[in-house]
Amino acid sequence: MHQKLSLKDLNRLSVEEYKQVEKLPIVIVLDNIRSMSNIGSIFRTSDAFKIESIYLCGITSQPPHREIRKTALGATESVPWKYFKNTMDAIQELKKRDYSIISVEQVENSTMLQNFNAEKNQKIALVMGNEVNGVEQSIIDISDDCVEIPQYGTKHSLNVSISAGLVIWHLFQKNYL
Repeated sequence: MHQKLSLKDLNRLSVEEYKQVEKLPIVIVLDNIRSMSNIGSIFRTSDAFKIESIYLCGITSQPPHREIRKTALGATESVPWKYFKNTMDAIQELKKRDYSIISVEQVENSTMLQNFNAEKNQKIALVMGNEVNGVEQSIIDISDDCVEIPQYGTKHSLNVSISAGLVIWHLFQKNYL
């Protein structure tokens, strides 16, 4: 029989403890994300897997906002974030800091997620694109690689927060398990 764990049994870190632990060297770059629910969900997933930070770009809303808070459930307090008016400025900063720029997008010659291998502790910036238009072509043009999540149904894309979760989990497994 399985007994559901209480919040106390989960033994989670406090926000102060979380800020002190080693993070996965990944920055999530949100390229003009429209939905505040998606933004909050990505914050929450980033907290769960100890992501270094989130860069919010363009029209992507910023905390504090009630709609982000509803899905983030406090993760905007634990996961550091920074706002850029222009996604290209965020990418240029990350390139200067030796991050590999990895766009999550369906493009010619993409690397399927199951074939994407990052070196342990490799500094990665994962670019997640707008819900309708995806990652800007100018960002794809300067990306080090583009990763695609294979899909086998009738729809041509996944929700951006689901895509972020899948890619983050893939990288977490490679680096921590």
